Amino acid sequence: MSFNIALSGVSAAQKDLDTTANNIANVNTVGFKESRAEFGDVYAASLLASGKTKVGDGVLTQEVAQQFSQGSLQFTNTALDLAITGNGFFATVPEITSRDFSFTRAGQFKLDENNFVVNSSGDNLLGFPVNPDGTSSSVALSTTEPVRIPDSSGSPQATQEVTMRMNLPANDDYLDPASFNPDDTLTYNAATSVTVYDSLGESHIMTYYFVKDGTDQAAPTGPDQLNSWLMFATLDDTPVDIANGDNSVPLPTRDDPQNPGTPEPWLPARLSFNQSGDFTSQIPAGGIVTVPLGDDGTANAAIALTGGADQTQTIGIDFNLDPLGGQTINEPTQYASAFEVTSLEQDGLPVGRLTGVDIGEDGLVRATFSNGTSEPVVRVALVRFANEQGLTQQSNTQWKESIESGEALAGEATTGTFGEINSSALEQANVNLTTELIDMIIAQRNFQANSRALEVNNQLNQTILNIR
Repeated sequence: MSFNIALSGVSAAQKDLDTTANNIANVNTVGFKESRAEFGDVYAASLLASGKTKVGDGVLTQEVAQQFSQGSLQFTNTALDLAITGNGFFATVPEITSRDFSFTRAGQFKLDENNFVVNSSGDNLLGFPVNPDGTSSSVALSTTEPVRIPDSSGSPQATQEVTMRMNLPANDDYLDPASFNPDDTLTYNAATSVTVYDSLGESHIMTYYFVKDGTDQAAPTGPDQLNSWLMFATLDDTPVDIANGDNSVPLPTRDDPQNPGTPEPWLPARLSFNQSGDFTSQIPAGGIVTVPLGDDGTANAAIALTGGADQTQTIGIDFNLDPLGGQTINEPTQYASAFEVTSLEQDGLPVGRLTGVDIGEDGLVRATFSNGTSEPVVRVALVRFANEQGLTQQSNTQWKESIESGEALAGEATTGTFGEINSSALEQANVNLTTELIDMIIAQRNFQANSRALEVNNQLNQTILNIR
């Protein structure tokens, strides 16, 4: 019997050595979790046997249990390198349409030929679908989808409003509005341009011309008559009307878009200032000067936008007129200084190309584009288990759900105990090399001691056999 006891000790020591060697071998394996050999003594006795003299039957390996303690983070320069600080696991599938889930802590992800995020084994990383505001539309494992980085362009945005702030020179000459010609710099006092965008992201140049109104200078009707400016507009060098603009003075003509060859007055806006240079009123009233763009069949039509763009597009010009009549820093001014545009902004966007991908701590994957926009794409899913040590271990640092582990529970990073996702980082193996080397020495000692016990037992057997 003692021979078998010593043999079980040798076997246990060998298992301990194997476990320690495996830990050491995987010290540089990303996402690896060290194992620990756990042993129990063997004790068997019959119902009527005396327990006082029973020695025991040796040792038995109960379990090689993985230890899911947090590994340290190694930071990288790759946005798709992901590390979890917490109890969560990444969920992967071998094929896009597969539901054969595997779970891993190894976050060495990359793009395949179809822009899907995969690991070194080609398994697809799974994520939750998201709404336009970035919130998850579902957090169930059954609704996860393979994470794919879009290769499409960023959506354009039609210009709806231009905000303008400038100083119009009070000491400039008065000009006759009826003689205005955008091709003749002597017929206007100042001009400025801004790039605007139609509904398809096509760029257009909108130019604003300012004419100091010299109409009826001999008999001004009020103190503001000599402080009025008319603003004309062109789109891609084509004259466009100001909706409900001023037609109270003789104006240059433009082609009627509904009746080509028929001239009609070119409607401008009027900006009026008081004797202190404060912006006091505008025509059209209402705060926003509106310029229709597309040829939508109305009296204020401008030009036909090409490529199927929205023909009903209008662009508002906001001069930030204070309805209470007070002077603000956001309004135009008329001071005795040079023409100066201090603010000219528009809210449209062209089509953008993909410039980068950001992954937040909550797992939200956001694509950024060259036009300054960003779009939420998907949220990387995390999964946790009631008993991590009950997971079935697979190769390539992956695990499968089992009865002992409990059902996989999916959720978002930064919630509960799922943990946070760290982009441009990898979780290193949680192996302490110093501890493993010490454990190896202990296992070696145990192996040698049990081997010695076998040798002694063999010598005793030989002695018995040599008895005459």
